[in-house]
Amino acid sequence: MSNKKPAHRKGKVQLIDASQWFKPLRKNLGKKNCELSSEDIDRITRTFLDFKETEQSKIFPNAAFGYWKVTVERPLRLHSQLSLKAIETLRFASGEEEIRSTLYDEFGDDLFNNFSQIASQLEKRLTEWGGDDEAEDDENGEDAGTKKKGLPEKKKKKLLDSATWERDGQLVETAMALRKALGDKLFEDHNVFRDRVEAVLEDESIKLRGPDLKKLLEAVSWRVETAPPVIAKVHKSGKVKADPLRGLFETNLDGKPAIVEYETDTELRDTEQVPLLEDGGIEAFIKREVLPYTPDAWIKKDATKIGYEISFTRHFYKPQPLRTLDQIRADIAALEKETEGLIGEIVKGSAK
Repeated sequence: MSNKKPAHRKGKVQLIDASQWFKPLRKNLGKKNCELSSEDIDRITRTFLDFKETEQSKIFPNAAFGYWKVTVERPLRLHSQLSLKAIETLRFASGEEEIRSTLYDEFGDDLFNNFSQIASQLEKRLTEWGGDDEAEDDENGEDAGTKKKGLPEKKKKKLLDSATWERDGQLVETAMALRKALGDKLFEDHNVFRDRVEAVLEDESIKLRGPDLKKLLEAVSWRVETAPPVIAKVHKSGKVKADPLRGLFETNLDGKPAIVEYETDTELRDTEQVPLLEDGGIEAFIKREVLPYTPDAWIKKDATKIGYEISFTRHFYKPQPLRTLDQIRADIAALEKETEGLIGEIVKGSAK
């Protein structure tokens, strides 16, 4: 093996299908039942040195095995509503919803407002977490020792962090204040809803960190395919040119032209493998294979990678020829004849 190829081989790859060139072993060696004879080795060597296109030898340019792996994005489309049910989920926005919900049933609002007063009780409860289940298993004759008593220390530490409870409580309070100002009507355009929320927060002098605001908006919103795309960034007209294939869309905001980028819906994210030899490159492939089915899609910037894959099956596979109609008819007739004979034997046997 060498990367110092002669001139006529540079930039090319030769594939040789030698899968049928072997002789059987007189006695199997484990799973091995064949070997390359000296004649087979000579044949492979000769095929390689000849460097010609044959049924078993095929020659390709390097790029024939390469492809661009392209990430295809689609816009996030949401409806939003400040319903009590959605707001209630914010009580457990810090994670471990099932555990936090159980603790809330036991300790109530003290978790959010008077954490220091119930901290010791909470720690004791978390230390004993799972003990009741183990006792029940033991009564049922199961091996309680196979279960780990209590919670993992990392999870327990987070549940004992008053800041997480305080943050979740503030999210609920903020959402209720927004509900009071905006009501519980359905917003079919998340962009309008988000603007209204930000206006209320400013009027009420309520400050929320970016991640907390995002968590609140996510809790009261859900995906709807027919909703307008959620705008992530607005460019002033003239500063950036529209390029829908790369996520820069032309639209009107407040009656004025603008170039916008949309929030991506990670659930709709997909990838495409575009051959390096694709006529017209990535753009032609996306326009032909993607946009007719998802016209709002675009290519994610700086995410395209190049890869290579060699598939012998693709280049040397020989499909089995289909049977003719006459062969199929003959097989059916033979099967019917055989079946009739079996039925006759069964009937004759039962008569005895």
